[in-house]
Amino acid sequence: MSEGDRFVLGADASGEPNTHPLRLVNRHGLIAGATGTGKTVTLQRLAEQFSDAGIAVFAADIKGDLCGLGAAGAPHGKIADRIASMPWLDHKPQAYPVTLWDVHGRSGHPLRTTLTEMDPLLLGGLLDLTDSQQAALYAAYKVADSEGLLLLDLKDLKALLGYLKQNPTALGDDQALLNGASSQALLRRLATLEQQGAEALFGEPALALEDILQPASDGRGPIHLLDASQLVHQAPKVYATFLLWLLAELFEQLPERGDADRPLLALFFDEAHLLFGDTPKALQERLVQVVRLIRSKGVGVYFVTQSPTDLPDEVLAQLGLRIQHGLRAYTVKEQKALRAVADGFRANPAFSTLDCLVDLGIGEALVGGMENKGVPTIVQRVAIAPPQSRIGPLTEDERRALIAASPLRLRYEKAVDRESAYEILLERAQQAAVAEPTVKSGKPAAAPGDALGDLVGRVVKSAARQAASQLGRQLARGLMGSLLGKKR
Repeated sequence: MSEGDRFVLGADASGEPNTHPLRLVNRHGLIAGATGTGKTVTLQRLAEQFSDAGIAVFAADIKGDLCGLGAAGAPHGKIADRIASMPWLDHKPQAYPVTLWDVHGRSGHPLRTTLTEMDPLLLGGLLDLTDSQQAALYAAYKVADSEGLLLLDLKDLKALLGYLKQNPTALGDDQALLNGASSQALLRRLATLEQQGAEALFGEPALALEDILQPASDGRGPIHLLDASQLVHQAPKVYATFLLWLLAELFEQLPERGDADRPLLALFFDEAHLLFGDTPKALQERLVQVVRLIRSKGVGVYFVTQSPTDLPDEVLAQLGLRIQHGLRAYTVKEQKALRAVADGFRANPAFSTLDCLVDLGIGEALVGGMENKGVPTIVQRVAIAPPQSRIGPLTEDERRALIAASPLRLRYEKAVDRESAYEILLERAQQAAVAEPTVKSGKPAAAPGDALGDLVGRVVKSAARQAASQLGRQLARGLMGSLLGKKR
C-alpha cells in the first residue's frame, strides 16, 4: 500500500503510519540487525511497496524464503495481531509479479553474463592477484579487443590464453606481461573457481537490463529474485562480483533521469559485507563512486547486513533510509560498535537510541529517513507492517509453476553458442596448418583431416589449461567497464 507519493513501512510509537517519500527511494538504504530480528521480512515489505509503486526490484534470496513474494499471504497468530493493531493499514493478501533466477538454472531461469562484459580489475579482486598477474589479464583483454575476439564463455578465454602462449608476439609491447609464471598462477586460481561451478554464470543469452525493468502486465514493478542460497556459501566472491557487475552495467547503460517522481529500480544486496570485505582499495573507491552517482540514473541500492560497520563510512554517508533491527552487545568491541550505530541516527528526545537498540523485539526497528529537502528525520521506533505476500518459501510445485508461466522462460532457458574467440582462433589454427606444405622432418604434410584433428586437440588442451582464467575475466569486465566509463 502506497499513500500517494509515499510508502508505508510500519507504525511508530504513537501507532501512526511511518512513511517515506517515494521520490527519495534512489537515495539508497540499509537494513541491518542481528540474525532472527526480522531483516528478511522488512526487505519483503519494502519490495512489495516498491512494486506497488511501479518500481522494479532485484534482490538476492540468500535463505530461500524471499520467494514467498510470489504467493499470497495467510496472516495468523502474531502476524494477524500486528495487522489488527494498525487499523489504517490497507492489508490485502496477494501474490506479487516475481521472476526467479538461478546461476545454475535449477531453481529459476539461468542467469548469465559474458566475459566481454567483465574487466580485469574486478577479476584481480576476485582472485587476489598480484599487480603483475593482473597486468597479464589486462594484456590478454587488450588483444581480444584489438582483434575483435568476443569472450562470451570460459572456452573463449581459454582459447585466447592458449593462443597467446603459442603466439606471444600477438601481445606486442605487452609481451613481457604474460609470462609463464603469471599464466600458471592465474590458471591455478581460476581452476579453483571453475571447480565451484562458477562457469555456469558465463555465456549467452546474457541477462538484458530491459527485461529487469519491464513492468508487469498489471502495471506493478517486477520483482526479480536471484536464488543465492548455495552460491553465497560455495562461491561468495562470485556472488558479490555478479552484484557489482549488475550495478556497474546499470550505471553505464541507463540514461540520466534527474529528479523524477520515483526511481526505476531498487537493488537489494544481502550479505553486503561480501561486497567490501576483501575488495582492493582501487576497486572499492570506484564502487563508492558508482553508488554515489547511480541515483541520478534512477537506481536505489539497499544493503542488507548484520551491522552498519560492515560497510565503509563513504557508503554509510550516502544512505537516505536506515532500518536498524536489534543488535547484541556482549563484548567491549560490540558495545563500541553499538554506540557508533546509535550515533548514526538523528536523536529523538523521547527515548535513548542506544538503549533502544538492545531492547527491540522481533519485527521492530529504529528507522531514520530523509524528507524531500534532504533533511534527516528524527529516529523513530517502528513496528514493521507485515507483508501481503507469504512469509516463507514457495513449495517446489509452486516454484516450478512460476517458472513455467514466466514470459522470460523461452528467452533464457536454452543456451546459445555463437561464433566468438574460440571458433575464430580454432579456424585460424586450422588454416595455418593446412597451408603448411611440409613438416620439419621433410615428410609430406599430414592430410587435412589429420591436421585438423591434431589442431583441435591442441586447442582443446590449451583451452583446458585456461579454464579458470575465463571466470575471473568475465566477472571483472562488466563492473570495471562501467566504473571507468568505458564505451562499447
